[in-house]
Amino acid sequence: MEYSIGEVAKIAGVSVRTLHHYDEKGLVVPQRSATGYRHYDSAAIDMLQQVLFFRELGFPLADIGEILAQPDFDRIGVLRRQREYLVGKSARLSQLIDTIDRAIEETQGERTMSADEKLKGFDQGPHAAEAKERWGDTEAYAHSQKRLSGYSKEDVEAAKQEAEDIAARFGELMRSGASSDSPQAVQLAEAHRLHIDRWWYPCSKQMHANLGDLYVQDQRFTDYWDKHEPGLARFVSEAITANAA
Repeated sequence: MEYSIGEVAKIAGVSVRTLHHYDEKGLVVPQRSATGYRHYDSAAIDMLQQVLFFRELGFPLADIGEILAQPDFDRIGVLRRQREYLVGKSARLSQLIDTIDRAIEETQGERTMSADEKLKGFDQGPHAAEAKERWGDTEAYAHSQKRLSGYSKEDVEAAKQEAEDIAARFGELMRSGASSDSPQAVQLAEAHRLHIDRWWYPCSKQMHANLGDLYVQDQRFTDYWDKHEPGLARFVSEAITANAA
């Protein structure tokens, strides 16, 4: 079955102009009739679905084009990863809705909430928060979101566990009496930078140094480090500075 461009626009909830743009970019190319009218067959609808999924995940059109043009593009594999990401996003949104409902009840005097209950659902992980805080409107942040969307739930958990392991090692090093500019601390700071670079977004030593500043300037990030060991945020910040020198 084939659909006209107007029918597809109505079904997908996008404008005809948007479909023209996708056609011009080579993302979703419909069939053309002898008179030049666009007709969308099943293959074009499938491609439009992929483009819209990627757009929902925040991918820029240029990146979508590169992904779809790859010779080894695995549609079923991509769909599964997109599903995992959206399921995780849905669970977080459900938690936020529950937090809102509880906040309404508390405001109406129907219940009380602890600090943990009031802030439940907002945690996206320390490095994701850091990136958005400093570079939310930059290419680096877009890169991190693109990378994250391709991760499975197991990948995300592995990244978080690695971050916790590094924090624990920093805590052990600080308790041992080592200085923040010792070879061991500098080596661990580099491991931390490479962790961010590998899992989240390209992290140069200068960008890493900026993050180190944030650890002592923003109480939220100070709290993340200091929960492992009081004063650890400053220790880590100084180690990162030494590594960047």
